[in-house]
Amino acid sequence: MHEARARLGVIGGSFDPPHLGHLVIASEAHALLGLERVLFVPAAAPPHKDLEEHTAADVRLEMTALAVADDIRFAASGLEIERGLVYTRDTLSAVAERFPGRDLVFIMGSDSLLQFDAWHDPEGILERCSLAVAPRPGDDLAVVAAATARWGAARVTILEAPPVGVSSSQIRARVAEGLPIRYIVPRAVEKFIAGRGLYGRS
Repeated sequence: MHEARARLGVIGGSFDPPHLGHLVIASEAHALLGLERVLFVPAAAPPHKDLEEHTAADVRLEMTALAVADDIRFAASGLEIERGLVYTRDTLSAVAERFPGRDLVFIMGSDSLLQFDAWHDPEGILERCSLAVAPRPGDDLAVVAAATARWGAARVTILEAPPVGVSSSQIRARVAEGLPIRYIVPRAVEKFIAGRGLYGRS
């Protein structure tokens, strides 16, 4: 009888900045799916987002490391930035190479699932991992269920995570307007943003 392989969660994104929504989703996936750990992998240059005017990759990695530092279930990885990887398929291959002998679970929001057919080589991604999807506030759950069925219910798990209606773009806008971001980002990230003068009015 074979022992079950450890499962490693992977959550990607620009993390500009990382916020409590990311941490809630990761925590829920860890608990519900029995993950060994959740790896936060900031994107070098996400193909779906224009980061030209956004924060440098090394700064986003530093913020991500601060965001997860107090939770032993989580770790930040510069793998995608170090190797200049662009596509999730290649990132997952690199994670599998660095952490062999584990089944990978890629954690995403339902907005990403609904756009998954536009990603580079979605079938190649699903050959390397299963998906854990957190519905976003206001989502039509029937539409999310249909997307799940399209890619195969055995390969996609819908997480019943507490909905956190916050985005990195909203946080950047709040900082630019001089509004508080306490309680929607980790305290260490809040201090880092203030200390570096990130996202302020130009």
